Amino acid sequence: MHWPTHEVLNQSPALADYNLYQSDAALQEGVQREGAAWAVGELNATGAELGRADSLELGRLANQHAPQLRAFDAKGHRRDQIEFHPAWHTLMQGIAARGFHSAPWAQPRQGAHVARAAGYLLQAQVEAGTLCPTTMTYGAIPALAKHAQLARDWLPTLYRREYDARDLPLPQKRGGLIGMGMTEKQGGSDVRANTTLALPQADGSHALTGHKWFFSAPQCDAHLVLAQAPEGLSCFFVPRWRPDGSKNPVLIQRLKDKLGNKSNASSEVEFHAAYGLLLGEAGRGVPTILEMGTYTRLDCVLGTTGMMRQAVSQAIHHSRHRSAFGQLLAQQPLMQNVLADLALETEAAITLSLRMARAFDAQDDEPETLLRRLLTPAAKYWVCKRGPELAAEAMEVMGGNGYVEEGVHARIYREMPVNSIWEGSGNIMCLDVLRAIGKSPRTVEVLQAELAPALGRHPGYDRYVARLQAQFADTAALETRARRLTQQLVLAVQASLLLQHAPDFVAEAFVASRLEGDWGESFGTLGASVAKEALIARALAI
Repeated sequence: MHWPTHEVLNQSPALADYNLYQSDAALQEGVQREGAAWAVGELNATGAELGRADSLELGRLANQHAPQLRAFDAKGHRRDQIEFHPAWHTLMQGIAARGFHSAPWAQPRQGAHVARAAGYLLQAQVEAGTLCPTTMTYGAIPALAKHAQLARDWLPTLYRREYDARDLPLPQKRGGLIGMGMTEKQGGSDVRANTTLALPQADGSHALTGHKWFFSAPQCDAHLVLAQAPEGLSCFFVPRWRPDGSKNPVLIQRLKDKLGNKSNASSEVEFHAAYGLLLGEAGRGVPTILEMGTYTRLDCVLGTTGMMRQAVSQAIHHSRHRSAFGQLLAQQPLMQNVLADLALETEAAITLSLRMARAFDAQDDEPETLLRRLLTPAAKYWVCKRGPELAAEAMEVMGGNGYVEEGVHARIYREMPVNSIWEGSGNIMCLDVLRAIGKSPRTVEVLQAELAPALGRHPGYDRYVARLQAQFADTAALETRARRLTQQLVLAVQASLLLQHAPDFVAEAFVASRLEGDWGESFGTLGASVAKEALIARALAI
């Protein structure tokens, strides 16, 4: 008996072998506008390489095969090493070769942070766990540069575009990575409750004894760690190897079993009189390590935006090939409303994140510095809050196929919450917005200057900015209103940027939906006048 051949019908082809950069109009325009036009050739090559099917497969493999802790060898000696799937190492090699861990510091030039931000956004569409050590190294370099000995001994290796996974003292390595350890069991974000002690030693170093409840990327060559010195909470540089060539006693207790971020090793550790060097001023550990946190918070926004971009691209691609009830999904009015709304949210996040990156390029400019201090926590709050909701809606476009692990949507959905939690959860970000406003009276002036160029372009925007200014003027119950104020701030900046730089149909849709209230409680509730087909076509140009 011959059974009929089973034919698979009406399934969308895999979205692969396309250029992540060339298919993204908002990203291309932002790179040009924010000062990184010189990087277009490299970004185009990166987009082509990361969009290949084999590159996307590396992301799946790195997460399917989670890292394993090897605390001891067969004879019972401590190893404290992490074993990764080869896909992790291949991804890290690509990241290092592209300079995402250090390029703006190693080759500083106008637009360097914007170029890196665009590349990082592309990399996030392939795999997010590998971005953890990438981000921490990028953020740590400015702090290390202020310490003469560490700058001399460590920066040349960190600047190299090489990935070296070997667990060896730094002089024997071709490249290096930096991690961090801030939180403890009893305190969480309240790091001033930390109990880890740092005792001064005769050679000028400190001996650290205590623990960290979250110790990110324990395989890194060194970590920035908060501990209580005699002068108060201080920041220390803790390498994996002591200067005498012996292993520093930073003992990995276990790896975290996380909701997402499966490819990346997050750990709990104990310090048994571990060697550390004071970084920054004694007793000023929080300001010292928060300099690193400013950069990692930028990357939280970029990483979330990149995952949003990939989720929406997958949803649009699927809808262009999948039929239901006799018509392609992409041609059905209600699905067009959903896809256009998702595309609009993603373009606003891309535009904002690249504007933020430009502020990081202007390190010595006071207005840009003030704007950076305000926008970084604000954007981290709002964009990283929007990410999980967008990922869920994009998954729903795929139907049941979006909910299974063979596809990318389940991984993106599980990954999304980490950027909202890591480097300060939502409340911490909103309180930091209030601190930025309270620290300098010029901060609100700088924000107003940022919003001013779009005034007069749309009456709905003008009314919204006036309401925002009234919110700032009202100092009653500011902490209670911090989330609403932060949300309104971000929406105003996004609207300003889109009104100035995006096509009219994009800006009109954003103002109508996000500022004027013509928007429901979920995605897919845009008004009838919105140019939905144009938004979808712009979102994925393939």
